Amino acid sequence: MKRVKEAIILLLAVGLFGQTNAQQLQKMRFDQRNYKFGSVKEEDGPITHEFQFTNTSSDTILISGVKASCGCTTPAWSKDAVLPGEKGFVQARYNPRNRPGPFKKSLTVNTNVGTAVLYIEGNVTPKPRTPKDDFPTLMGNLRLKYRTLNFGKITDKEAVTKLFTLYNDGEKPITFLEKVITPEHISISIDPKTLQPKEKAILRATFDPTVKSDLGYSIDHMMLVTDDAAMPDKKLNIMATVEEFFAPMTNEEYKQAPHILIDEKVHDFGDITSGDVVNTNFTIFNEGGNVLNIRKVVTNCGCTASKPEKENIAPGDSTNLNVTFDSAGRKGTQHKTITVYSNDPRKSVVMLTIKSSVKEARK
Repeated sequence: MKRVKEAIILLLAVGLFGQTNAQQLQKMRFDQRNYKFGSVKEEDGPITHEFQFTNTSSDTILISGVKASCGCTTPAWSKDAVLPGEKGFVQARYNPRNRPGPFKKSLTVNTNVGTAVLYIEGNVTPKPRTPKDDFPTLMGNLRLKYRTLNFGKITDKEAVTKLFTLYNDGEKPITFLEKVITPEHISISIDPKTLQPKEKAILRATFDPTVKSDLGYSIDHMMLVTDDAAMPDKKLNIMATVEEFFAPMTNEEYKQAPHILIDEKVHDFGDITSGDVVNTNFTIFNEGGNVLNIRKVVTNCGCTASKPEKENIAPGDSTNLNVTFDSAGRKGTQHKTITVYSNDPRKSVVMLTIKSSVKEARK
């Protein structure tokens, strides 16, 4: 019974507050509280509407702040007190850039006589896309999306081919010469060989990890040779992360496979002084039923060095991976990674982290 009474009292209080707030806001008479912009063009930039209100009371009204419902809407308002009979304003500025489609945003106006909510709405017509939008990287008269051709994650099972689009932004044809400078594991072809002005060509890039014969992240450099007078030689990068391929396994087969376990994956050296050389050991266990082979260990900078005591770990056995961090020339918070590649079919890549806070040496 007590809870029922409390609920009734709460409802009465809320209703009374709402009624009081509405009565207070009658003192601010807005010309309108919901403005419709209609259809607007994205390329025309920010749009603005000013809501006008009149102080119809005998009190002075002061706006303490206006809060927009999103960062795309910037408010402004009368900073001075609005005397009885005078007018004030609340302004909404909406930026349609990269926001195609319908929108409805609110502005909450806080005053000494209560709170008002105003709305703006409309529909943004997207800006027509240009070659510059689709191909922002310009090399001479040739446009492409990125200077780096990204293959992402691939396995070492077989060659992978990806297609990339080129665009001639010039006024003359661009001919791609037969001479293409690439590493041995990358091959390139372009169709058509002669790219007419304002037309597109397809660059077909093939990355063969069986030729490269290496695991992990790599970035290679290549060069297209053209007759483009603005920039004949166009240097590009090719990026890929190669992981080992494992054929599908049954549960029984997986139980017999090697299983890597590293109980501590993060080591914090704490506070050290610049120039200190510190080291730690990560212990690698083999919990599987076959020999665990450490294929490769890679660090993300030259300041760390690591090498396992042994590369082949028998079932139930372990080995230590020693990691050294040289803090010379460094200061502040440091995070470095060590990537361990193994023949564990389900966790062939394990990331370890070392961190520290390097202080300057006292002079």
